[in-house]
Amino acid sequence: MNSLIYTFAIRCYGSLIHLAALFSSKASKRYQGGKTSLNLLKSKIDSQEKYIWCHAASLGEFEQGRPIIEALREKHPNKKILLTFFSPSGYEVRKDYPMVDVVSYLPLDTPSNVSKFLDIVNPEMAIFIKYEFWANYLKALHQRQVPTYIVSAIFRPTQPFFKWYGGFFLNILKNYNKLFVQDQASADLLKAHQINNVEVTGDTRFDRVSDIAKQAKSLPIAQAFAKDATVVVAGSTWQRDEEYLVRFVNANKEHKMILVPHEVNSEHIMNICAKMRCSYVLYTQTTPEEAAKANCLIVDTIGILSSLYQYGQVAYIGGGFGSGIHNILEAAVWSMPVVFGPNYKKFKEAKDLIAISGAYSINTYRQLEDLINRLFRDNESGAIAGAYVKEHTGATQIIVDELFG
Repeated sequence: MNSLIYTFAIRCYGSLIHLAALFSSKASKRYQGGKTSLNLLKSKIDSQEKYIWCHAASLGEFEQGRPIIEALREKHPNKKILLTFFSPSGYEVRKDYPMVDVVSYLPLDTPSNVSKFLDIVNPEMAIFIKYEFWANYLKALHQRQVPTYIVSAIFRPTQPFFKWYGGFFLNILKNYNKLFVQDQASADLLKAHQINNVEVTGDTRFDRVSDIAKQAKSLPIAQAFAKDATVVVAGSTWQRDEEYLVRFVNANKEHKMILVPHEVNSEHIMNICAKMRCSYVLYTQTTPEEAAKANCLIVDTIGILSSLYQYGQVAYIGGGFGSGIHNILEAAVWSMPVVFGPNYKKFKEAKDLIAISGAYSINTYRQLEDLINRLFRDNESGAIAGAYVKEHTGATQIIVDELFG
């Protein structure tokens, strides 16, 4: 692939987003946001200032980069910061994020968009988070001699950079001034392909979950529900997860469960309720007194999962029967053993924790039931999980010190 073919592919991708916008509200937001982003930036960017540009694909990458943004803001309160997103799931949630000066969608990666974007923003530095490799942006930043970095990156041999046809993609990586990677395996892989401007700093998500735990909210309903009980906190669950989890709480009434579905629309919540054979309450429709008497607390709202983990002894993380598990570190930071389904191989922290008996994967209901009952009697696995998170904090400080002195 060369740059002309790449740009043609990007234009085709843009056309597909435009077409999908006719049928999908998410695609429509991305299309309209990208289309109007340059005008929005013109109205918000101070042309007399230089900006530190931070880019996150989506909300998960933003949370990964957030410790760096906030450490930068604390260290250099007068610097201007631009935050861009590609996905609506990031932009729509964080468009009013107060720690930066401007939030915008990222225009599509065509040469004309890139030139206009960089002319408006005039960045003094660009920081990409984890998985963002836009060839035209990176080439133009390099040509303009703008220091450019990627943080918390992780690389695997299966990625296109390292395939026989991957020369174009590998050359993209040469535009970064430095790649801050999560592990030594990523660094070794890059260096084996003559990408030597690499530093192993770890994953900033560990710093983020540690900060979140320190700022956890006190939730009276959950506190009353969990008092003097053994509690499973099941976070970001999908239907396949919930089939096992509802069966577990129905059959094991000596334990309690805080069930936090990924989807909280009324139809999905009612479907869960219909399968309950134990006493349950909905978080938004109960009181601490009522919650204390229930076996299952079904959380029909968003934004409190990270604080709910403090009320459990075992965590189940959803997504492992689908495309992949959700954030397990938000639970592990509370020194809880973590359980999830079989699709976890892309997640380094999951593999690490399984290797040291801080996390466990299940395939069947019987495995789930036996494992959770055992973990309620096992304090060691939770201690291992908590120690793992603590040992891996510090990436943010290393990166901020190097980039900003």
